[in-house]
Amino acid sequence: MDYNRAQEIYASPKEYEVSYNGVSVWIDKLHDDGKTATVHLRRSLEERSEVAISELKEEYLVQ
Repeated sequence: MDYNRAQEIYASPKEYEVSYNGVSVWIDKLHDDGKTATVHLRRSLEERSEVAISELKEEYLVQ
């Protein structure tokens, strides 16, 4: 994912499916460097990680 798309998802009132290494995550914060973000697992609010935005993947749901 690129920084601009991460910003759009982070700022949107809609819910998007985003994954990191195949695990569903929420974006908590985008860092000023434009390369990293803080995320947490959807099932665990306590476990946060700083990851490369390029490693985040938007999952497209089939409806």
